Amino acid sequence: MTRCPRCGKKPVMANKRKLLRGHYNPVNRYRKYPNLQWANIDGKRIMICTSCIKTLGKIK
Repeated sequence: MTRCPRCGKKPVMANKRKLLRGHYNPVNRYRKYPNLQWANIDGKRIMICTSCIKTLGKIK
């Protein structure tokens, strides 16, 4: 379960770049995961991303 059910945020692929003799070289690709946390929403305990938790706090 690596997707936020509220906003649909999911993992994305990213590149690492290493500086070698003044030039940036692509080294390897890695996966960036959303910051999912457990939260109680309407009596249900679900995993949503922290940006959604932050916006839910503003709505209430």
